Amino acid sequence: MTDNLPAALPPVLSHAQQAHVINILRRAAKTEVMPRFRNLSASDITTKTSPHDLVTTADLAAEGMITRALRIAFPSALIVGEEAAASNPDLLDKIADAPLAFIIDPIDGTSNFTHGLALFGMILAVTRFGKTGFGVIYDPVNDDWVIADTQSTARLERPIRPARAMKVAIGKPVDGLTGYIPLGQFPKEFQPKLAATFPSFFRVHTLRCSAHQYRMLAQGHTDFILECRLKPWDHAAGALICAQAGGHVEMLSGGPYDATLRSGYLLAAPDRATWNRLKKVFNFLLE
Repeated sequence: MTDNLPAALPPVLSHAQQAHVINILRRAAKTEVMPRFRNLSASDITTKTSPHDLVTTADLAAEGMITRALRIAFPSALIVGEEAAASNPDLLDKIADAPLAFIIDPIDGTSNFTHGLALFGMILAVTRFGKTGFGVIYDPVNDDWVIADTQSTARLERPIRPARAMKVAIGKPVDGLTGYIPLGQFPKEFQPKLAATFPSFFRVHTLRCSAHQYRMLAQGHTDFILECRLKPWDHAAGALICAQAGGHVEMLSGGPYDATLRSGYLLAAPDRATWNRLKKVFNFLLE
């Protein structure tokens, strides 16, 4: 685990509670998500902030089911779903003061989901006063999940089969790195200079799905992630999972990431040395 995330926090959920949360996600996937996959009509898809910001009946139904189940199990907790926050942005302001908050992305990678690509996931993070204490990223297609809390190594879990510890890749020089950078999400004035860095790396691309990008990093299949849209449902779980898989996760400007941050650049890498090399490449974003 890296030294920039707090390890001394007591667990926010017991093992039994973690198992219950995972079962809630799996039930929502089985009931509301997978029956709609590759089975959406045009009327099942709408937009939010832009033509590329999609929401489907599956997002809404899954978030509703998860929210109801969490309210029964954790009646005093704050619950912040991506779709609920789209209707009520004030929910985000409550995360910093909440002793226990559940942050939900019912379908991450909605565009992929809408177009029939099996590259989407369900993300849930549990925070205490904005600090992530538990995170799970569930893949409904394969029925497996990556999971971590502040007390344990990140691991991949599947039904019936034993859990497998996850480990990030070994650090390497910049020209050997593969990473994810969603170029179109960065400020227009930085895009040309950011694109000009791409030949410095072995490969740069994006999966259009934070869930699977963080899973890939935590399992050592890619080397870094650079993000600029700090929606907590996209990053709170993945940042913790990657750190607990041995990675170094920090804001480009310095300091740890937490779920209350709304602006800045989040950079995740296999280790501090690699992170520092990447920071030199991307430092122009701070100018």
